[in-house]
Amino acid sequence: MDATPAVRLDGVSKQYADSYAVHRLDLDIEAGHFFSLLGPSGCGKTTTLRMIGGFSDPSEGAVLLAGEDVTALPPNKRNVNTVFQSYALFDHLSIADNVGFGLKRKGVARNEIRQRVGEMLELVQLAGLADRRPRTLSGGQRQRVALARALVNRPAVLLLDEPLAALDLKLRRQMQVELKQIQREVGITFVFVTHDQDEALTMSDRIAVMNAGRIEQCGTPEDIYEHPATGFVASFMGTSNLMNGTYRDGEVTLDKGPALPVGARTGIADGTAVSVSLRPEKIWLSDFEPGMAKLSGVLRETVYSGPTTTYLIELAPGMTLSVLEQNTARARMEDRWSGGETVEFGWRPEHCLVLA
Repeated sequence: MDATPAVRLDGVSKQYADSYAVHRLDLDIEAGHFFSLLGPSGCGKTTTLRMIGGFSDPSEGAVLLAGEDVTALPPNKRNVNTVFQSYALFDHLSIADNVGFGLKRKGVARNEIRQRVGEMLELVQLAGLADRRPRTLSGGQRQRVALARALVNRPAVLLLDEPLAALDLKLRRQMQVELKQIQREVGITFVFVTHDQDEALTMSDRIAVMNAGRIEQCGTPEDIYEHPATGFVASFMGTSNLMNGTYRDGEVTLDKGPALPVGARTGIADGTAVSVSLRPEKIWLSDFEPGMAKLSGVLRETVYSGPTTTYLIELAPGMTLSVLEQNTARARMEDRWSGGETVEFGWRPEHCLVLA
């Protein structure tokens, strides 16, 4: 593998008046990876994408593509293409002409355009719709056209700015799988912007979680979810029971609740104020195993969601714990609690994340 990153951001910032949209960002994106910039609205992820693409100039720092400094180059001089959320298709052109538009502007021979457009339409499963107009297609089909139009130019890096946001949930999930399959097939580096945690976890080789213009954590989906580095990442990536307390002798005594056994933690001194995170799916409500820590609380709410049920258990006044259980464990409605009962729950101490 080429050790040179496909994209390198070296101390990149974007400043507007007295505030930073992106602040001193250092980031390497390996060639051939599906890389996601993930974070809430306003965290700087789209601004970062625009600086990579050349649509926005950094206030400081450098943007490198395959080792070449392209900070001063306009978008059309960079070996990248962008798929926007709006798709930006030409309604007066056929699907084939939309896909081949960039090649025609570059003066590519007509026979080569026809061949490359045909290959791309095959890749995105639209080969039979080459003569149709964009307005006659579904949202998912228009998304595929925009993707084919970007890929036909054979860019080194493809930038995607929330391209699935306008799709309904079922189609969005289908397109997540298809987009990842296409990326693996073409082998191009994808840089994908999204605010959807499930989307990033499903599709990415690596994820950078952004907050307030900075990267809070960068790693594989498993690393980000199972070992969040900050309280923000723990709370943003899926659902987490995040509670504050004081660590002492392998327990965290919550500020307004009981003590949670979390096991001995190296590097955290007794008396340290900490946040403790425990994922809802890591908590058991029955069939406890040896070595589990246990507590009890009052069941306040039951939320049925088809394959899963979420139980909200009150540990102390104003403190509620969320527990997620697969419905295979309690398949019959009459086996579920209705609310108001005192229930016991358990967890493995090592599944608690303790953050100083």
